[in-house]
Amino acid sequence: MYEDTPQELVHDLFSEAVFGDHPLGRPVIGTAEVISTVSRRAVGAYHRSAYSGGNVVIAAAGNVEHDRLVSLLERAEEQAAAPARRLRPRPPLVKAPPPGYRFGCKDTEQYNVCVGAPGIARSDRRRFAASLLDSILGGSASSRLFQEIREKRGMAYAVYSFASQYTDTGIVGVYVGTREENLAACLEICAAEIADIAAGNLRPRELERAKENLKGRIMLGMESTSNRMSRLGKSLITDTELLSFERIMAEIDAVEPDAVTELADVLLAPEKLSVAGIGPSEQVFREGVRRINPAALAALPAAAA
Repeated sequence: MYEDTPQELVHDLFSEAVFGDHPLGRPVIGTAEVISTVSRRAVGAYHRSAYSGGNVVIAAAGNVEHDRLVSLLERAEEQAAAPARRLRPRPPLVKAPPPGYRFGCKDTEQYNVCVGAPGIARSDRRRFAASLLDSILGGSASSRLFQEIREKRGMAYAVYSFASQYTDTGIVGVYVGTREENLAACLEICAAEIADIAAGNLRPRELERAKENLKGRIMLGMESTSNRMSRLGKSLITDTELLSFERIMAEIDAVEPDAVTELADVLLAPEKLSVAGIGPSEQVFREGVRRINPAALAALPAAAA
């Protein structure tokens, strides 16, 4: 079912294009070939080593009594089985591979495309600027790509930017789903808007609107008890600083325009862009890719490129 959803599957192809053979380039859900070979014994062994007391993080939010919760956890800990074995972490990404290209041929009505590059780590101080860049580029209905591609030209129904942050790196990119006749134009608009931001051309009050939008979304998210619980647990699991609500707002307000434009220039330079797509014709897709970064096709055999 997942592989029959091209707007989701293209993100896995994109991760592979960006990270190549590194574990970050693999699909989280796995592949049918690998899953079919996993035995019951292997699943049980992994569960015993990974899902045990020493590896478990407990987070709680809402109408809970702290001392009562601690008492329950201490009682459970006494009854726990053998201590957990430390799981082997994935190797860090020492150096990002050159920009990659991936394409999945599928008889779809439109082309599903991702364009982007490695991002920043979750502990990077520039993460607040990265969130604002995402908001300005394609993170909301008032963003540049949404307005230029969907609202003004009607070239795509779905267009947005996205970013994920990991321990040592991240990923940042743009998604667009469009018909064949609009593919090249959409990619050119994406490249033009990225270049315009990287050149320092933020529009009047554009950064201020992005800041208010981001702060508003955070405030709404804080109203969810489950979101607060997840935030606590994620901070422990990822070993990142848990910032107060006031500190987060202050960090967002402190971001200067130069920080946003510099990040666009550093992360999304044309020569760094990887591309992934799913659609009916790879030749048509390649022609679109040449408009934004011909170097992404360099890994292809000469005859194919």
